[in-house]
Amino acid sequence: MPSLCPTHLNCATGPETARRGRPQAETAGRRPQSRQDHAPGRDSKKALKPAQRRVLVDHLRSGYRVSERRACAVLNEWRNVYRYQRKPRPEEQIILKRMTDIGHTRIRYGYRRIHVLMAREGWQINHKRFFRLYQLAGLNLRTKRPRRHVSAARRAAQPPARQPNEVWSMDFVSDALLGGRRFRTLTLLDVFMRECLAIQVDTNITGERVVAVVTEVSRPLGVPARIQVDNGSEFISKALDLWAYQHRVTLDFSRPGRRQDNAHIESFNGSFRDECLNIHWFVSLDNAAEKIETWRGD
Repeated sequence: MPSLCPTHLNCATGPETARRGRPQAETAGRRPQSRQDHAPGRDSKKALKPAQRRVLVDHLRSGYRVSERRACAVLNEWRNVYRYQRKPRPEEQIILKRMTDIGHTRIRYGYRRIHVLMAREGWQINHKRFFRLYQLAGLNLRTKRPRRHVSAARRAAQPPARQPNEVWSMDFVSDALLGGRRFRTLTLLDVFMRECLAIQVDTNITGERVVAVVTEVSRPLGVPARIQVDNGSEFISKALDLWAYQHRVTLDFSRPGRRQDNAHIESFNGSFRDECLNIHWFVSLDNAAEKIETWRGD
């Protein structure tokens, strides 16, 4: 009878998984068992923050009626850390108020965009401290689309336009070609003159395209003091925000669901749809742009 080699001997006497070349520790769950049978083999959890540890110390003191020294010793908490009381800085209330005003006006802006806006106003705040105040104000919990009755009292009344080229208003109107292809129109209105300055027609109008339109219109007329817009993605884009900052133009955002905040452009868009979009067939995008421009001139 031929003799078995050491390799064959190990395969014959070892477990079934060992014949497949796998470690014996992986026979149960195909993982090393050091992390399965007992907790000491696992990684330790992170320590709690001081504020959370204070809550645990208070729970021990009230629930088990132990002293402060004993509760801190059980939880391995320093007594001076437990007794520490944060002293709020007087300027933080001003920062929180300004941060809250911006957050409720520009509802889609996160803390980074709000930080940039406040830095442009002269606030020199570390980004870590700014994020802490952002959470303290509860702005990280705000919804993207607040309810109407919640946002109804957030915005003060804006002064009316008193001269031409002082206040512009922008909005989008959608329609379809004869073949069913959708397109969009960007309408730009001078609020004081009730004059349509431009109507841009395209299938996709990005924030950069909006900047190109307002730049082209402002060359002969000059830039306005304020532009009334809604909270659409094109109007809250970084491109339009940078253009407005460079030209010192205020972007006046309307409240979600409150169309009367931008009533002039809404009224114009209604007339635009009734008098032009609903009575014409548009064969192509160029045909739509030609007919819409003819109606605007008329």
